[in-house]
Amino acid sequence: MHKILALWAVPRSTSTAFEWMMRQRGDLDCLHEPFGEAWYQGEDPLWHRFQSGDVTTPGLTLDSVWLDIQQRAKWGPVFLKDFPHYINHMWDAEFLSHFTHAFLIRDPAKTITSMYKQWPDFAEGEVGFPEQRALFDLLTALNGTPPPVIDSDDLLEDPHGMTRAFCDAVGIPFIQEALTWEPGGDPSALSWWDGGSFHGNLAKSTGLAPQPRTHIDIADAPDRVKQVHRRMKPHYDHLHRHRLTH
Repeated sequence: MHKILALWAVPRSTSTAFEWMMRQRGDLDCLHEPFGEAWYQGEDPLWHRFQSGDVTTPGLTLDSVWLDIQQRAKWGPVFLKDFPHYINHMWDAEFLSHFTHAFLIRDPAKTITSMYKQWPDFAEGEVGFPEQRALFDLLTALNGTPPPVIDSDDLLEDPHGMTRAFCDAVGIPFIQEALTWEPGGDPSALSWWDGGSFHGNLAKSTGLAPQPRTHIDIADAPDRVKQVHRRMKPHYDHLHRHRLTH
């Protein structure tokens, strides 16, 4: 079986832009949140806000997704971007041993306010930080060393340097040309959710270009968002201490 490289992120963490860059390489079979599709709209959805009548896909389950990933890995190397909270009940040493693991983190002040903008009624269980930390700690305990972590702010400030550091850490060649692309990509071709409405900016982008760091004052957010932020921040800080630098 070939390498299955998993980037474990949280929603609204610039992870789809990173995934788009990985697709430009041309040497990986890239999958967009395959476990998430089953979690949200498989035949037995697990998301907190599911209601009768919401979209479901008969035959799509977390188990069928995992079988498909393994089949793909028989033919060549696979890259997937996904969120740990979709499959925290599946974690065991045997399952996790099939992956090369890496993590993408982002300041929860940015991710949570972005989620609130898209989904004002988001459930705290969809935010993902506790499960991301739990998986990171489990892998560290199983392997004796922490898996690589990249921070979104570091990535956007220095895409070239951080992507090279990521590639070195996970054992794949750095391909500089993958950092740029033509605008006009179709988000609906990438995302199974809502026709790709979450990825409109990506369709207009031309690559991972350096961007100055920005600050969001969480004090201006609604009380519920501030409360969720207080609970998520320690999990982000924990992984941030282990992030890759160059």
